[in-house]
Amino acid sequence: MELNIDAQKQEFLEICRTAIKRDGIEDLLNWLSKADFFTAPASTKYHGAYRGGLCQHAIDVYQYAKKLAFLLPEPPSEESLAVTALFHDLCKVNFYKVEKRTQKINGEWQEVPVFVVEEKYHFGGHGSKSVFLVQQFMKLTAEEAAAINCHMGFSDGNPSAVRDVGNAYEQFKLAWLIHVADEAAAYLLER
Repeated sequence: MELNIDAQKQEFLEICRTAIKRDGIEDLLNWLSKADFFTAPASTKYHGAYRGGLCQHAIDVYQYAKKLAFLLPEPPSEESLAVTALFHDLCKVNFYKVEKRTQKINGEWQEVPVFVVEEKYHFGGHGSKSVFLVQQFMKLTAEEAAAINCHMGFSDGNPSAVRDVGNAYEQFKLAWLIHVADEAAAYLLER
């Protein structure tokens, strides 16, 4: 898939600058501009596994979150929606690299570029690493931190994590909303 990276970057920055007014946002955006956020994939082979997929995924999750917010008895603020949706996957910044692999295409072996994980900063969890990275630049509310931390849902299989995520969804409806928006973006738009 070929994306217009510059147009997508401008859309992302416009959403951030319109919706997020808290201290530290410009520092976070400067860091993202120096990192590979706008060109990185969202995954190696699943959703958004192409150049620019990570930024596109963040925008897609934000759009779905806005559409789903009416389901909540007390919808979150536009700022909280933007912060959690746009930054839920910061753990993937500077996380991938491109390698050449040999694959059979149309009956012939060819070298093709593929994305692979090259973790430089092990933190112990996808969501917790994203929370940590956001908080290097700006403060999060407890609800925002829970939403980012629990956006993967029950996927880790640890029985206590299942209980903890369920409890977070009960306490913080934004956490459930970001999880659903993340799944919708990944499975409905980015395959």
